[in-house]
Amino acid sequence: MTARMDERGAEHDHTAPLAERLRERIGREGALSFREWMAAALYDEHQGYYLRRDLTRWGRAGDYRTSPERSPLFAATFAKYFATLYEELNAPPAWTIFEAGAGAGHFAHDVLASLRRDSPKVFDATRYIIDEISADSRAHAQQRLAEFADRIEYARLTDIHTPFEGIIFANELLDAFPMHRAVRRGDEFLELCVDVSTAGKFIWVEREPMTPRLVAHLQNTSLTIGDAQIVEVSFDALDWVARAASIIRRGYLVTVDYGFSRIGSNAAADQSGGTLRAFHRHRLADDLLARPGEQDLTYTINWAEVKSAGERAGLRSVLFARQDEFLLQAGALNCLERMTSVAHTEAEVVALRLGAREMLLPGGMSECFQVLVQVKAADV
Repeated sequence: MTARMDERGAEHDHTAPLAERLRERIGREGALSFREWMAAALYDEHQGYYLRRDLTRWGRAGDYRTSPERSPLFAATFAKYFATLYEELNAPPAWTIFEAGAGAGHFAHDVLASLRRDSPKVFDATRYIIDEISADSRAHAQQRLAEFADRIEYARLTDIHTPFEGIIFANELLDAFPMHRAVRRGDEFLELCVDVSTAGKFIWVEREPMTPRLVAHLQNTSLTIGDAQIVEVSFDALDWVARAASIIRRGYLVTVDYGFSRIGSNAAADQSGGTLRAFHRHRLADDLLARPGEQDLTYTINWAEVKSAGERAGLRSVLFARQDEFLLQAGALNCLERMTSVAHTEAEVVALRLGAREMLLPGGMSECFQVLVQVKAADV
């Protein structure tokens, strides 16, 4: 048996299922804020969804597939865009691409391969830093990126203390940060927390807000919030944006995610039931609180809050576009032509064209994602 004492002196078996340990914790402490529950479900060091070694998260056998895993065209187009940003920074002799939430290294590999092939000057100047919390994913990334080992580093964002010139890039990261949920009841807000029923099932309960910051945020928000409307906010995500801005001396923060297509303050006003979703085997799960550690939890990004967090940290928004529109404007069709011309087999050509269709044509997955680009000048 593996046990450890918590801060209250109670002993816990960390080999026990996460759901069982969460029930025990709620029994000791009372209902948990959803932020605490989500943090455990996704990032528990022993059985959190993103940290488990025994779970296939991505691909056909997993719960989701991100754009870099669907087609190398995604990364190749971003590499072309990154080369443009490099020139905007006056072609520094050395610069950094920092990828947060890099997963198994698909995006990093295809960006570096594209830069080496099409923009050798940019490639020679590039130091690439991988930030990935999962040890299993880092191991896969190290294997996939072996040919680029001379320019790859592995570090968490919190480990970087010297600001650099370059880009911080995050694809489908912000929606994986734990978040608070609250509901308006008349003239007050109550926090949505997680409790356990007499039958042992995880259930929603409403409590006085546990976090002063949440109260202040809800009181000062510019959103028009109706009675019984659920509001979601991730301070972890907003703090991440601020931290990212702090280590950019001169350069860009590029974030891609599933968010509200409008960046205005009332973009989320019609989502009265909230946007929290759970995915299991590529399907929406009916019970959002079932199977902690076994299903992905995600939500829709409020880009207005992300934009504001960046502005408070010295960033200026220079581009906001739907992902398919961004890819087309960034030269995806030219990249596709180039990639098909050097493909080794007809099967590769077919795969590239199918991937392009999904990325670029109306009705594809890219219509649901947006790209936000924020810049920090040296004199900010």
